[in-house]
Amino acid sequence: MEVLTYEVSSDESGVRIDKFVSLQSQDCSRTQVQQWIKDKLVQVNGAVVKSNYKVAEGDVVVWSIPEPEVLEVVAENIPLDIVFEDADVIVVNKPRGMVVHPAPGHYTGTLVNALMYHCQDLSGINGVIRPGIVHRIDKDTSGLLMVAKNDKAHESLVDQLKAKTTKRLYKAIVHGVISHQSGTIDAPIGRDKKDRQSMTVTEEHSRDAVTHFKVMERFTDYTYVECELETGRTHQIRVHMKYIGFPLAGDPKYGPKKTLEIEGQALHAAVLGFEHPTSGEWIEFERPIPEDMEKLLAHLRIIS
Repeated sequence: MEVLTYEVSSDESGVRIDKFVSLQSQDCSRTQVQQWIKDKLVQVNGAVVKSNYKVAEGDVVVWSIPEPEVLEVVAENIPLDIVFEDADVIVVNKPRGMVVHPAPGHYTGTLVNALMYHCQDLSGINGVIRPGIVHRIDKDTSGLLMVAKNDKAHESLVDQLKAKTTKRLYKAIVHGVISHQSGTIDAPIGRDKKDRQSMTVTEEHSRDAVTHFKVMERFTDYTYVECELETGRTHQIRVHMKYIGFPLAGDPKYGPKKTLEIEGQALHAAVLGFEHPTSGEWIEFERPIPEDMEKLLAHLRIIS
């Protein structure tokens, strides 16, 4: 059971304890936190409190996150576009619409369900729900993803991500016409206080996030860009492009209502490169954008 401790700052004073804890525990809902409070897993200054307690500056909040229930992940015979596979690593080209690992509302049909059918030897570091998963891409983002087949490979790939030595290039179609040819967005990302299902650029409880971009093609009202991740925060490219005024086309969370016809954001993980965990050899893979993005580009070329 993980135990977290947090001291309340002046600008957080007056927030309900259930909201306060949910904001700090990014993967937990307010409903979950309320259950923790009922189960006396949340304490303020050494005493249990009710959900409507409002924190004050200097309060020391301690909460225990219970171990997740062990769920049986069923292997499913789902076709996979496997780009590379050996004894250590699998590289998969994930289609748009596929969830990477089981989660509430998506316990079947995920990449993990498919991987478990395809092979029996996935790294156990991330537990039952996320076997072999080193990093992830959003449900409605397509493209390349690396998966570890043993713990040694998993640790190597995670270390490379932390050291920022992997290569991850994305292709995206964004609203607006970017006038300059390239740029770097260096802006920290954290949970949006107003909508905890979303991320935002913020200095508060955030992590460094850096995205490099360059223009590939310009249209009347849109731009085709290539983005390179230096860090890998949740929704990073989607949040960063919105932050500079060029949200992704089709993005239901961060984009405008007026958009192009595409299911989800026009974003594709096109290039993935890393050092092989065993041989040390640099390996790099590339996959073209999916058909729906190709059709969008063709449409934009006609109307521009």
